[in-house]
Amino acid sequence: MPSGRAALLVAVIADTHGKLDPRVAEAVARCDVAVHAGDVGAVAVLQALRPRDGQVLAVRGNNDVAAKWPHGEAEVLESLPWEASWRLPGGELVVVHGDRAGPARRRHERLRARYPDARAVVYGHSHRLSIDCQQEPWILNPGAAGRARTYGGPSCLILRAGPRRWRVEPCRFPPP
Repeated sequence: MPSGRAALLVAVIADTHGKLDPRVAEAVARCDVAVHAGDVGAVAVLQALRPRDGQVLAVRGNNDVAAKWPHGEAEVLESLPWEASWRLPGGELVVVHGDRAGPARRRHERLRARYPDARAVVYGHSHRLSIDCQQEPWILNPGAAGRARTYGGPSCLILRAGPRRWRVEPCRFPPP
């Protein structure tokens, strides 16, 4: 994790399923680091994520299986963890896909109970953008950053993580 900064800009994406919307890629390029919350779909997606510091944290989703990835990319696929955490200025960011947190109903409650020491939990899976900052940990879903089921257009979140204060901003683009 980059050090020596008061705050980091973190691009948060999920559910690309092998296709990254170029407008989302541009938003990622304006950030320091990037987080992908699963259903990546191809190595090309990870390569297209070019945050300023070059660091990308990605986890596997339920569709990140060898049969759905391009041939020859199994080694990268197998290197992706099912969950991960990053220490950011001001707290810990946990990243999961969300499919293992049970049904949508009460998912935020279950994620809060599972990761009580996190400052925020990022998940994907639903393809629906959601920012739940009612209590800590925050529960954040960036929606779908690809072409599949974007529910209003491809989207991502920009998290500004500072030592005392965090802010999150949604970015939604018109459907292509």
